[in-house]
Amino acid sequence: MRKRTKAREYALQLLYRYDITQEAPIDFGQFWQEQDEQDNEVKLFTQELVSGALQKLSEIDKKISGFAENWELNRMAVVDRNVLRMGSFELLYLKDIPSKVSINEAVDLAKKYSGEESGKFVNGILDRIKQDCGKT
Repeated sequence: MRKRTKAREYALQLLYRYDITQEAPIDFGQFWQEQDEQDNEVKLFTQELVSGALQKLSEIDKKISGFAENWELNRMAVVDRNVLRMGSFELLYLKDIPSKVSINEAVDLAKKYSGEESGKFVNGILDRIKQDCGKT
């Protein structure tokens, strides 16, 4: 598994945990001990995704809500909501990552951890966010 793909999976776990428990700040040290992860690149990218998504949470949630027609954010599946948050953070704030990569990775995570229909749902919303922010 590629490093950034692995980091996104970790980030999804942490965002999911935060969403369920609302415990902040996230204890990355404890998390890394639980995972026995040694790769610093994976750790740093995971932490960038999680910290960034949580710092910009209200802005990201507003953006998602604006494009999720007929869906309230709190009624979405927890996995889908957090995949969207992470993907939106990448699209809106990490300018060095091509939008196609961010969207494809998010869709793959949604399919893997939620379901096939979730992949389509995530793709549709992230594509609209990509168009809105003018990212190629």
